[in-house]
Amino acid sequence: EDHQALAEFDLPPELRNRVTRLQIVGETTAGAVALTDDALKRRKVALAAGGAAREGLELLSPDHFLRRALAPTADLIDGTIGDVLLAGPDVIILADVAKVAETDALLDWIDEGGLLVRFAGPQLAATDEGRDTLDPLLPVKLRAGGRAVGGAMSWGEPKTLAPFPEDSPFRGLPVPEDVSISAQILAQPGPELASHTIATLADGTPLVTRRVIGDGQVVLFHVAANAEWSSLPLSGLFVQMLERLAVSSGSVRPSEEDLAGTVWVADRVLDGFGVLGDATDLPGIPGEKLSVPETGPELQPGLYLSDSRQLAVNAITPGRVLAPAEWPAGVAVEGLGVVEETPLKGWFLAAALALLMADVLAALAVAGRLTGPRAGLVGVLLAFALLGLPPQGAKAQETDDARLLQAARSVVLAHVVTGDDSVDRLAAEGLEGLSRVLYARTSVEPGTPMAVNLDKDELSVFTFLYWPVTPDQPIPSPEAYARLNRYLRTGGMILFDTRDADVSGFGAASPEGRRLQVLTAPLDIPPLEPVPSDHVLTRSFYLLQVFPGRYQGRDVWVEAAPPDAELAEGMPFRNLNDGVTPVVIGGNDWAAAWAVDGNGRPRMPVGRGLSGERQREVAFRFGVNLIMYVLTGNYKSDQVHVPALLERLGQ
Repeated sequence: EDHQALAEFDLPPELRNRVTRLQIVGETTAGAVALTDDALKRRKVALAAGGAAREGLELLSPDHFLRRALAPTADLIDGTIGDVLLAGPDVIILADVAKVAETDALLDWIDEGGLLVRFAGPQLAATDEGRDTLDPLLPVKLRAGGRAVGGAMSWGEPKTLAPFPEDSPFRGLPVPEDVSISAQILAQPGPELASHTIATLADGTPLVTRRVIGDGQVVLFHVAANAEWSSLPLSGLFVQMLERLAVSSGSVRPSEEDLAGTVWVADRVLDGFGVLGDATDLPGIPGEKLSVPETGPELQPGLYLSDSRQLAVNAITPGRVLAPAEWPAGVAVEGLGVVEETPLKGWFLAAALALLMADVLAALAVAGRLTGPRAGLVGVLLAFALLGLPPQGAKAQETDDARLLQAARSVVLAHVVTGDDSVDRLAAEGLEGLSRVLYARTSVEPGTPMAVNLDKDELSVFTFLYWPVTPDQPIPSPEAYARLNRYLRTGGMILFDTRDADVSGFGAASPEGRRLQVLTAPLDIPPLEPVPSDHVLTRSFYLLQVFPGRYQGRDVWVEAAPPDAELAEGMPFRNLNDGVTPVVIGGNDWAAAWAVDGNGRPRMPVGRGLSGERQREVAFRFGVNLIMYVLTGNYKSDQVHVPALLERLGQ
């Protein structure tokens, strides 16, 4: 079997750029996580050209080569500066644009982290912008006119590029020998020119300059974006320089040549459970090692940054094949389960009895008492004794009595089996999460939660049953209902959870609500009412007034208070010291809020952000209150607690 599947997602750029990781649900290992980087993102790039395209001369259009370079890896936006700013682009490119009317709006966009890339050309060379004073949308002052070399009216040869300096974002990129510059715009010399220069010609003339403005930057190529002034747009170096500026992001991982000379710093690294953690103390990694990453102590899986670019290193690198291990013949492969014990007590007892008999026989023989008829009688008795020994080595069967004994020895939270595997599994994980919270915060030490089959299992050893209701849940047998009614009469409690508070109110408005009515019809359930504000359930451990689960805003119903329960003057609540409600009914899906995986992490999402985590915490507190109410009854409604409770309520 191939064990492979292909899934294709066609996401809009806004959603695609928000994807940060892919993970196999239910797996908590670094190998089950695939981090994403710039290769998945498509940047929004706005293009604006200053000169109109000449008819039949598309190659001479100021933005022709830019479109060819950016179209495969970026979403291009056309329009005026004012229009494209409304689209929230990552980069704006101006090809031979001399004057910009929306200067203030563009400066605000750059200050907030935008990247403005400008290219020179005849129009920019002919304007007076940036001559006497620094243009706010240019990195340096410019000299009037331009510089032409290698033409019919010039004495010099076309200039080539110098190697990129170490502090340049282009550092490490190989410079092709066939790239030549025949015309450019010159920068005015000054003390700060060197600090703004990130690429030069062989004679030291600035080719690319940059200036930081707030959180963004302005970059100027002193040559045109087409092939009229240089052969740079015709080379692969042009695309690599745009990638280094984070104008585009390639759909494939950068090659060793593209990453040469760069240093990458770990931003966040994965631990063994697939969780991203801080990585500020790790040294930088040469870019060459990230082209074909081999993870290890020196290169951990995680996210790495260089300037404004990001690369992901995953635990399972591309091309790695996971195959089953092939063990030599004779090697027994065992899991982490506990090896079953072999009882030897019976064998040792039988051996001791045999030795005792041998000792008795030896003593009788030495005394001469095994002669005559006595010898035959002793032999017959010995044979019957050996035959009467019980058979040894039979395993003790795991019967229901063992489960009942375990439940009787400790507080065990149990859930009713519904027949729906996903619901039953979530119920078990929910009770496990609640048991952990009870163990950590109270003196209750619950045992392992158990699943209860109403038609087979004895209920008297369980103090609490969680009953999730499903639309097609089978109806218990009459014998099961007899056990349930006996369980409710003798102090047991059942929490019915229809898990539908997100779609309906209390009643039969949902399939679960209608099924609840059918399931509870044969039960001896007393009159019910929503939990009053002075009910013991609101203060049995935590002070609560709401009881959310995965959902909230739904009433929770308990046994109605006696008609003669009155509020005494000066008391915060009525005296309800007799009886504990046998049932609690709601639909907030508490098990989903309590559920945890094997590592104790929440299994299901609750709400959004911090408010969702607060809702989960209140759900746990409701669970603690409920179990403490089951175990202690109406202890907290004793009037002896009134002064202390009044003081806490006042706080």
